[in-house]
Amino acid sequence: MTPATTAAPGPPASLRRRLLATLYRHPRTQLLILLTPPAGWFGVVYLGSLAILLVAAFWYLDPATSAVVREFSLTNFERLIGEPVYRTVALRTLTVAFLVTLADMVIAFPIAYYMARVAAPRLRSVLFMLVLLPLWSSYLVRVYAWRVILAPNGLIDWTVQQLGLPGFSPGVSDFSMWLVFSYIWLPYMILPIYTGLERIPNSYFEASADLGARGATTFRKVVLPIVLPALVAGSIFTFSLTLGDYITPTLVSNSQFIGNVIYESQGVSNNVPFAAAFATVPVLIMAVYLLIARRLGAFEAL
Repeated sequence: MTPATTAAPGPPASLRRRLLATLYRHPRTQLLILLTPPAGWFGVVYLGSLAILLVAAFWYLDPATSAVVREFSLTNFERLIGEPVYRTVALRTLTVAFLVTLADMVIAFPIAYYMARVAAPRLRSVLFMLVLLPLWSSYLVRVYAWRVILAPNGLIDWTVQQLGLPGFSPGVSDFSMWLVFSYIWLPYMILPIYTGLERIPNSYFEASADLGARGATTFRKVVLPIVLPALVAGSIFTFSLTLGDYITPTLVSNSQFIGNVIYESQGVSNNVPFAAAFATVPVLIMAVYLLIARRLGAFEAL
């Protein structure tokens, strides 16, 4: 005779109803239960890794055994400040990040303005697709494609020669690095600016025209102040992504970036404490940058 199978007993229906009723009367408890898993992951994985990074920055490498000494020391920071090569690398990284951000602002603004204020809905959808299309391909594929385009006898060099002009092949150079960075991060600048421009009511333009303002005056006194948070929001992406990148400088330039020094210190020299100390430099730079962006209202445009 086969024994009858019975379902595992669950909580009584009355207990379940009381529990649901209690949660319904306490929405903050519902929110706490909902946010605890992602907040816990964020605190342990993200903030925990940053804490370990900060702690490791104060360790040092034993010069005799090349072993990591887990004792408090300012040796790495003294090296960063004392040796001019690292100051040069940091300054170069900041300069390129600033130039890339500025170039993307200049290029992205007219594109975003046309998409938000001029283009018809169907054309706007096509432009959105064209802006996002490069993001669907691999980052490395795009960088290598630009490396081929900028190489001697590449597409740019060939096109210039066909026009009867002297050959132009940037090849592996800082100019190539700036150009590739500007291309790669351009969509991250276009989208926030588009969002900021789309929020401007048409009545603002009509009121400005009724008061006798010309196009340049309307742009300077109406459009630019409103869209400034969106500009700063886009700059957060372009500036921070350039600041932390090391692949593009490796492939299209011979110049060292902060990321390259961190990678070589950790992967080649096995000097993890010095890599951690140098990694705190872009973290501090972005912390200051984000504080300024917050005061300019950039987070409202994200």
